[in-house]
Amino acid sequence: MQPRRLAATDAGLTPEMRAAFDAEGYLLIEDFVAPDLCDALVARARELVDGFDAAAHRTVFSTTSVAHAADRYFQESGDAIRFFLEEEAVDAEGNLTRPKALAVNKIGHAMHDLDPVFSAFSRQPRLAALAGGLFRDPLLLQSMYIFKQPGIGGEVSWHQDSTYLYTDPLSCIGFWFALEDADSSNGGMLALPGAHKGPLRKRFRRMGEAMVTETLDNTPWPEAEPVALDARKGTLVVLHGLLPHYSSANRSARSRHAYTLHVIDGAAGYPADNWLRRGKELPLRGF
Repeated sequence: MQPRRLAATDAGLTPEMRAAFDAEGYLLIEDFVAPDLCDALVARARELVDGFDAAAHRTVFSTTSVAHAADRYFQESGDAIRFFLEEEAVDAEGNLTRPKALAVNKIGHAMHDLDPVFSAFSRQPRLAALAGGLFRDPLLLQSMYIFKQPGIGGEVSWHQDSTYLYTDPLSCIGFWFALEDADSSNGGMLALPGAHKGPLRKRFRRMGEAMVTETLDNTPWPEAEPVALDARKGTLVVLHGLLPHYSSANRSARSRHAYTLHVIDGAAGYPADNWLRRGKELPLRGF
């Protein structure tokens, strides 16, 4: 199955986009970001990694296990810029097995508010116009820079973003920017079109000092044919918070850098037991 590809526009959410998003749970908008803006974000991410003290923080991020969830470095990253390592980049003694620049899985989770380059990228007028058609009161909740490192970029298991970014009512939408070409050979995304019309299966939340994944609905994923969301550099993929999506490990010699911004509606409730928290000194902001 081939995804529907749409052309970028400065006109915000068009009727064609609205219909496609409602029917399929995603939008694939090509040439949304100019190549030089992609390159600038890649360069800024590299600068941030250069300043990261890998000896002080060796938190590994994985979606196939939740060991990182017990780490305060992860738990307190909602209003910070923090660095998480690939599983295969750290040996049994906790030492890096490759150069630091090739060991980081992702940066998260508040670059969009704390770093000027990321803030400008996240609040570009074209994106603000698009989000304005999807939300009553869009608030930028979380940002992630994902490296998908060559050879070791970890698998991201099938999931729904609202599992991790829960509101009442559900309102999370992901904006995923391909900063490099992404396809099946370097860990490109797959999604189940239309499956956003089903229930939220799980919720990841705090329970006291612990993090737990609560099963809400045991309904299996639909037996639909996945669509490969192959994306050229500069493409924006918009993902409904209930849309199941996945990416395989990257065993190729190519990286697959991407930037993800998750937005929620300020009109929705944000439960106190959500994993991602912010201090009062850094309230959520819009565009």
